[in-house]
Amino acid sequence: MTHRDASDVKAGRWLRGPPLPRRPPGLFDAITQLLIRGCHRRRYGAGVATESSTSPAVGRALDILTYLAHRTGTVEASSIARDLGLPRSSTYHILTVLAARGFVVYVPEARGYALGAAAHHLGNPYDAHDQLERLARPVMQGLAERLEIVVHLGVLRGNHTLYLRKEHPSRDPELEPALITAVGVLLPAHLTANGRAMLAHLGSANLDALYARPSDFVTRTGRGPRSLPELASELAVERQRGWSEEVGLVTPGLRSAGAAVFDLHGLPVAALSCTWRSRVALRTSDAVVAALRAGASELTRRMQGREPGRPA
Repeated sequence: MTHRDASDVKAGRWLRGPPLPRRPPGLFDAITQLLIRGCHRRRYGAGVATESSTSPAVGRALDILTYLAHRTGTVEASSIARDLGLPRSSTYHILTVLAARGFVVYVPEARGYALGAAAHHLGNPYDAHDQLERLARPVMQGLAERLEIVVHLGVLRGNHTLYLRKEHPSRDPELEPALITAVGVLLPAHLTANGRAMLAHLGSANLDALYARPSDFVTRTGRGPRSLPELASELAVERQRGWSEEVGLVTPGLRSAGAAVFDLHGLPVAALSCTWRSRVALRTSDAVVAALRAGASELTRRMQGREPGRPA
């Protein structure tokens, strides 16, 4: 980040640039505009009181959120303090409070902060998938290198799995030509380990809505659940053990394992999965599952989420 002249920062001129692409207007942008006008009134209008001047901590917190909303990457706390002209101690304290409530996230690899999931609910100020991918990337890279197989990040789209990211190990895996799970591909969620990991943690009402018709139970290889009771029974087992699996449901000869990622309400928002040939020992399946579950737990932590059954 380039260092900005102190007078520009104090005058609020760093806020005057055009909004970044893919940042749709919403409540958060309205707050941003109010803050901009408030900054000008406070700094140029004699005797005009604002929320920031009467409640410094609240004003500083909103200034930090506004600042992060206009950046696509992470920003170090020291840079935030410098660019906003805030005391470092106050900046760190405010960031800690915002992170605890999910409004910002700390990315250890970058040693910086970015908007968190809670900020999304103020009006979709950023592309949620971009943020999810940013937080998942280092976790997936570590898994891919450790297990020496491809790792996927997926989310639910109706009763399908949408693959958002695919991380390769530095050594090309043997099974890559057989995989059909490219980024942007949609596959029936009840057939994929990635999708099943998320479905396992949805309530029965959600499952009823997603699989309301017999035609929803498609197959690719002639195998897989054919009814809602059958699917619900399988998912109950997978939910209990904490991970999901499919063997030959998507592609003959391949097996996959998946583990869900949770938000701050304990609801599944994504899943990590990996796939390998059924005949390949790949160390042990237990080791793969353990690493995958640890990766999903780490991504949940990075998103300020919590796993079901754990206190908020």
